[in-house]
Amino acid sequence: MPNPLVRALQTLLLLAAAVFFALHYVHPTADFPNNSPWMDWSKYTDEGWYGDAAIRHFQLGHWYVAGDFNPAAALPVWPFLEGLLFHFTGVSLTAARALTVTVFGGILVVSWLLLRRWSSPQALAPAVAVLLLAVSPFCYVFTRLAILEPLLILLGLLTLLAAGAASPAIEGRRLWLVVAALGLLAPAMILTKTTAVFLMPSIAWLLFAAVGYGWRPFLRVALPAAAVAGAIWGAYFLLLVRPHYLLDYRYLFSANAYTGITRENAASVLRDTVRDGMWMGKLLFPLALLSVAVAAASFKRMRELPLIPTLMLWAAGYVAFLAYHDNLQPRYYLVVAVPLILLVPYVLEQAALPRFRRPWPLAAVCGVCLATVALTDARATLGYIRRPEYTLVQAAEGIRGYIDQDRRKDPQHNPLVLSISGSDISLMTGLHSICDDFGTLQLVDRVKLFRPGWYVAWNQIDDDKMDALTPLYHVERVAVFPAMDDPERNLLILYRLEDSIHTKPDLRHRKTIPKQLRTKVGQQPSPSQLEH
Repeated sequence: MPNPLVRALQTLLLLAAAVFFALHYVHPTADFPNNSPWMDWSKYTDEGWYGDAAIRHFQLGHWYVAGDFNPAAALPVWPFLEGLLFHFTGVSLTAARALTVTVFGGILVVSWLLLRRWSSPQALAPAVAVLLLAVSPFCYVFTRLAILEPLLILLGLLTLLAAGAASPAIEGRRLWLVVAALGLLAPAMILTKTTAVFLMPSIAWLLFAAVGYGWRPFLRVALPAAAVAGAIWGAYFLLLVRPHYLLDYRYLFSANAYTGITRENAASVLRDTVRDGMWMGKLLFPLALLSVAVAAASFKRMRELPLIPTLMLWAAGYVAFLAYHDNLQPRYYLVVAVPLILLVPYVLEQAALPRFRRPWPLAAVCGVCLATVALTDARATLGYIRRPEYTLVQAAEGIRGYIDQDRRKDPQHNPLVLSISGSDISLMTGLHSICDDFGTLQLVDRVKLFRPGWYVAWNQIDDDKMDALTPLYHVERVAVFPAMDDPERNLLILYRLEDSIHTKPDLRHRKTIPKQLRTKVGQQPSPSQLEH
């Protein structure tokens, strides 16, 4: 049993974490903080894209729109959860973001349980790690967006917790409970975000450690778990995807299959991949690297502390994906940040301090460092909470107001919106939309099929979009709404699409798309979108 002082400190740390977690629910429809260090285009698109199946199910009566962008064909878990929630709340941005904040609450709870599983009752690392996660401004801004990464992290942590429940002599009911948990959670991870495959080595390692580093007990758990996981994923693919949605499934991978890493730029890509880890925090990331170095120096003890190499394998696996993909968006680093944040106090307490006969001076220094990180991060997070802005929601409402007003004058004009941010606008306002940058049909064919009445662009109409519109429409700019802070995307411009016959589109010079960035099926994303 921990002594009363340790228990009191653990309780205070967890209470502080609970307060900051609760603050994540405040201002649910506010902008992703403007003028923050994280310029990530997911704030314009991803909340709608990856929840589109749930949005359309309630707004249209069906989730699938043939020819448009349908990522739920390959990534069904998040829209399924959103759909369950929308059944009770209706479709809204508030509900979607409340769900992802609740997922973050699950991350905090499971992180604490995981560290407690591999620590003594006297350990402070579990409570410290939960506090660092809760006060992190990096975690705050991205776990309030209804995107895929938070759910992937939660499922990954649950899978580690299940793997850690195994033991060398596991048998009977407990064996099959672990097998069932691993067999269900692994495909759930992959069907949430396919990059989950890069986390599988960390799960395998912890399972191997939990069964005592023996191959026979490891295979006794791993093989049936893999069989269950394979059966679930295979059934989903063979019974649903292949007969009905194979083109949409292939398109998602085709549109994301490019890689910018080559022999010539490999060194710079690796440098940038590590450097951009500073997005996690200018104090926290160096501490995380120091923790990794300490762990490497203590490699002889890693068999006794299997959670350390597990968290390092998680982070290293996902960093390898980031480097290969060479699309270094801040949101992807959330999947790396969580294991590294857990690693910092755990390594200090379990690997660094035991190396010293008199650990108290080092413990005091570590305590000051961690307190500085926590206070600095807490201040930054509170700053975002105190100064919410609502420019994107206001712009979306302005667009809906203009379209509603126009419909009263011209009820025959199609209210369908064409826009790269159309799914986000649908989530915020209820307007129906299709995407202008992704889809299994080429844009010109999609426009002919759906005949949208409105086009919403950021700052300007790209040449390829104009070429698709001008044969069918007279494009009239009717309203402008300031929103967000990116110089390339800070004006939402509403265009009314009036039917017309334009014999010859205005063909202008377009940017050349490198061969390795070209999709094999469906619409080719614009060069600016590929950069992000």
